[in-house]
Amino acid sequence: MCGHCCSAPSLDQVPASLIPCLDSKVTMEAGGLPLELWRMILAYLHLPDLGRCSLVCRAWYELILSLDSTRWRQLCLGCTECRHPNWPNQPDVEPESWREAFKQHYLASKTWTKNALDLESSVCFSLFRRRRERRTLSVGPGHEFDSLGSALAMASLYDRIVLFPGVYEEQGEIILKVPVEIVGHGKLGEVALLASIDQHCSTTRLCNLVFMPAWFSPFMFKTTSGHVQFDNCNFENGHIQVHGPGTCQVKFCTFKNTHVFLHNVPLCVLENCEFVGSENNSVTVEGHPSADKNWAYKYLLGLIKSSPSVLPTEDSDSLMSLDLESRDQAWSPRTCDIVIEGSQSPTSPVSSSPKPGSKTGSQEAEVGSDGERVAQTPDSSDGGLSPGGEDEDEDQLTYRLSYQVQGPRPVLGGSFLGPPLPGASIQLPSCLVLNSLQQELQRDKEAMALASSIQGCLIRKCLFRDGKGGVFVCSYGRAKMEGNIFRNLTYAVRCIHNSKIVMLRNDVHRCRAAGIFLRLEGGGLIAGNNIYHNAEAGVDIRKKANPLILCNQIHHGLRSGIVVLGNGKGIIRNNQIFSNKEAGIYILYHGNPVVSGNHIFKGRAAGIAVNENGKGLITENVIRENQWGGVDIRRGGVPVLRSNLICFGYSDGVVVGDEGRGLIEGNTIYANKGCGVWMMSSSLPHVTSNHISYNGLYGVAVFSQKEGSGEFPGGHGVQENFSEDGDAILWETELEKDDDPLRRPVTTALVESNSINHNGASGLYVQSSEALHVVTNVIHANGDRGITVAQSSQLTRVANNSISCNRQSGVKVEAQCKVELRGNGIYDNRGHGIITKGDSTVVVENDIIGNRGSGLQLLPRSDTKGKTNKTIFQQISNNRECIMQNNKVLVFKKKCDTWRLVNPPARPHLENSLRGPTAAHSGQKVTAMASRITARVEGGYHSNRSIFCTIL
Repeated sequence: MCGHCCSAPSLDQVPASLIPCLDSKVTMEAGGLPLELWRMILAYLHLPDLGRCSLVCRAWYELILSLDSTRWRQLCLGCTECRHPNWPNQPDVEPESWREAFKQHYLASKTWTKNALDLESSVCFSLFRRRRERRTLSVGPGHEFDSLGSALAMASLYDRIVLFPGVYEEQGEIILKVPVEIVGHGKLGEVALLASIDQHCSTTRLCNLVFMPAWFSPFMFKTTSGHVQFDNCNFENGHIQVHGPGTCQVKFCTFKNTHVFLHNVPLCVLENCEFVGSENNSVTVEGHPSADKNWAYKYLLGLIKSSPSVLPTEDSDSLMSLDLESRDQAWSPRTCDIVIEGSQSPTSPVSSSPKPGSKTGSQEAEVGSDGERVAQTPDSSDGGLSPGGEDEDEDQLTYRLSYQVQGPRPVLGGSFLGPPLPGASIQLPSCLVLNSLQQELQRDKEAMALASSIQGCLIRKCLFRDGKGGVFVCSYGRAKMEGNIFRNLTYAVRCIHNSKIVMLRNDVHRCRAAGIFLRLEGGGLIAGNNIYHNAEAGVDIRKKANPLILCNQIHHGLRSGIVVLGNGKGIIRNNQIFSNKEAGIYILYHGNPVVSGNHIFKGRAAGIAVNENGKGLITENVIRENQWGGVDIRRGGVPVLRSNLICFGYSDGVVVGDEGRGLIEGNTIYANKGCGVWMMSSSLPHVTSNHISYNGLYGVAVFSQKEGSGEFPGGHGVQENFSEDGDAILWETELEKDDDPLRRPVTTALVESNSINHNGASGLYVQSSEALHVVTNVIHANGDRGITVAQSSQLTRVANNSISCNRQSGVKVEAQCKVELRGNGIYDNRGHGIITKGDSTVVVENDIIGNRGSGLQLLPRSDTKGKTNKTIFQQISNNRECIMQNNKVLVFKKKCDTWRLVNPPARPHLENSLRGPTAAHSGQKVTAMASRITARVEGGYHSNRSIFCTIL
């Protein structure tokens, strides 16, 4: 076949003296001709002669194989029936083996004749057949036939019709009744055929031709049951139609503004083709693959399986190498020792010692605005915010919290507890490294089955460019696309109406709309693709479409990377989504995907945005370095955000606003320049078990202001009941429910069981006109206060939290705020334990221990001054407004005395955190109570009175 197209002498033209005896065992021994000279001689041989030489012996076989970059390359590129093996996508890249590429094309070119072998092998035919040679019929000026039609009229089974250079225009439809091969002579483009061909025979092959539509029909070729094979052809401005159970095999062809329509095909192969300038879809695959299959189906299937696959190998993905601790490292429960009065932390390498010019205990703090004390001591090992006395030489006193509590379990455990290093590269734990596509397919058997499936239409190594549409799959159609390039189209691939697509390792870029579009229950596998620079979303999923999107790179889009809306679903896993102009993943209008294990980074907006009643399970993603919030939830969005790493953002970690809801659980929200979590505008999230640390501003900020404070969801308005018993029962009942919070009415925002530490401003800042519950959190070592309540017209409940080692006060409540502080442990803060101006503040059963300032400071509306030594409560000028009864203050008599909190509430504590030494006031050892103390206002609740329970 192709070897005859190359000008080279045959074996009998080479001097006999240079040809060894073919039946001898020649081994290229020393003293014989050099190998390079043998290669030069063999370079003159035709393909059949090369085959004969390779059968001489193993040494000759290896010698023939060594001609890959010379003779085999020459044979491959010199054949007029094929093109460069990597055309059209990589014509400058040489194949791994020219011989193998030539072999694959040679075998593929013979597929159409396999039917003849089936006929000859039948028993009936073998009894009566008379072997005859295939004829070659020549068409053209000065040849045997003047037109294609006249040659076909004389053709027999499997004859070869050669069209010599010229333009052949057929005035009527050509019907192929017998299997034939139609080949153009010369270079591609020298033979043009203007015809409408209807195939009625079992098989045919067309090669090296330029097809154009006849004047009476746009269809250049159509078949309904047979097999057709196109090699090295051009098609211009027409249509090709294949209807199941018909099949087709197309290779090295160019389609200019030509539409290929495949209806119910069991199997069609389009390989190494170029589609240019389509005014509609380039390829349409419609209908479920036909259950009836023609004779060619099994041969095409075998050919596909024998050819090199584009499925990835183990080392085919280059990903980040990351090497920190495992995210599964848990915070184990343990007893926490807290050391006061000048002791050294067990984790500190050197004990604190007085320095020349250092301040005494009474000088270590300054009185700030509103009488708030701010310590001015050096940073210490627990984040620089644990108070320490520098001039104490007395024996240490210790107290122990005699309970064990399981702390929050963040996605990374202790991996990111340290402060971020300026300018350092971002390193992630090995468990967060993206898997390769091969690893994902091995792990997911269903995905592997999809990737390996061959059904309907297979399109591989093709180029779609500069037109409207690439591939359109509809009405239960099936299509598989491997290693293609889609560029400068309106869209690359559309999949609708219960159709299924498999896309492996394609390039999709510079589309004028979405790159890949799925709707109306379309689905399939989209894996290992490079999707970038598209005007709309890289992947658009809507109307119950449900694809698996796996191990893709989706980047530099002019809008979102992936958008899921209109009840769209899907599994979005293990992708790199980065540098998109809008959200990396955008979920809205009841979209409900599962988003897991992705790296979403360097976006110019949010990493993931969920709004307009969007849903979704968002788990174990790395969301980093995005310009807006790592995750943005608004306008009825109600996702489950679980076990994600949200870090190094240029704004906030998580933003919940405009009636956003959802469950935010077990995430590590770290080192964002804004707040860790920002909540606003009637948002009702459940924020639980997150690790929120080293963010530039607040750990959690609640800014929620509404016009008309009486209109709140769930009836929480101005009629809020402040009855202690009633409130406690309502609150505890709500927390005890095991129902999915997304499936039950959520009436109050809840911040629960989080670790909020080392943030730049307050751990929790509240400026809200809506109710809020803050429960069992660790609020530790933040750069301002532990909790600041600046505005709270509805009740803010702060219960069973551990608030420790913050740079200023543990809790500050401004005037006219409704706050309940119950069962909290407020330890070792550099300012006062609690400062309150609030006229509706309840302080019940808190432990307030070891704070630099007063344990409890009550501020009236006017300025106040108070004593700072030898008292546990700060004095205020108009203390008639506060009534305290039945309080007890215990003071150590001996240095060796210790004490223990008796049955404190089960509040959390920071793992591995040992409290540093606290300052003493004038040498007085300030200790605490052995029994619970309660202070209450008699005669009910008055506008200017506060209820306080306890502290030391």
